[in-house]
Amino acid sequence: MRSAQQRLVPRPVARAQRTRQVAVHARRVWLFDLDNTLHDASHAIFAHIDKAMTQAVRQTLGVDAAEANALRTKYWKRYGATAIGMARHHGVDLGHFLRCSHDFDVAAMVRAERGLAKALCALPGRKVLITNAPLHYAKAVLRHLNLLRHFDSLWGIEEMRMHGEFRPKPSAALLRYVLAREGVPAARAVLVEDTLDNLRSARAVGLRTVHVFHPGTPFSRVRFQRPAYVDLRVNSIRDLLLRRRPLRG
Repeated sequence: MRSAQQRLVPRPVARAQRTRQVAVHARRVWLFDLDNTLHDASHAIFAHIDKAMTQAVRQTLGVDAAEANALRTKYWKRYGATAIGMARHHGVDLGHFLRCSHDFDVAAMVRAERGLAKALCALPGRKVLITNAPLHYAKAVLRHLNLLRHFDSLWGIEEMRMHGEFRPKPSAALLRYVLAREGVPAARAVLVEDTLDNLRSARAVGLRTVHVFHPGTPFSRVRFQRPAYVDLRVNSIRDLLLRRRPLRG
């Protein structure tokens, strides 16, 4: 696991330390998911990643396309990330596999709401990114959206290793670990996500929860009422900025 200093987005050290010191007592910390939360990954990126991931499995294991796609889907459903299954069952280097499967230019495929950087800046409190995607991909998307400077720290799939095993979202143990490393009690943290399973785990840990709801995306699970473990349901980050009153305190 990388140190907290390595995980911080580059900025003056004094400012980063001062922010971390006041987090526990005064400031809310927003834990943001990336795909289908800060941008519309279902528009083009997810389909591209699926193909690239299948091709990476095929090349790594020397199997045909059908078997590679079946393994990709199986490991994603079982572990929350195909790369974890590849590392666990085939001894594949996770970092190398992630570079192969996410080696593409995101610029032409990223679609996000207008004024996102301004809305995120206007949201009071620290921002932390926590995504099951690889860190280099997350940084590329955030740079393209001009959001990287708004985040104090970034947690990618590479960071989600505990006791020798990878534990991505929705692992409750992971969320507790992130809170401990970020120096914030659960009661002062909010998880902003499109995936209900992740929000359910967050509520079990004691976080407040915001569901970014986009009908038709892979994890939306259309329902007429928000689940009891969701404090607030919004359709965009600007919507969150306008409707955060239920989360105050």
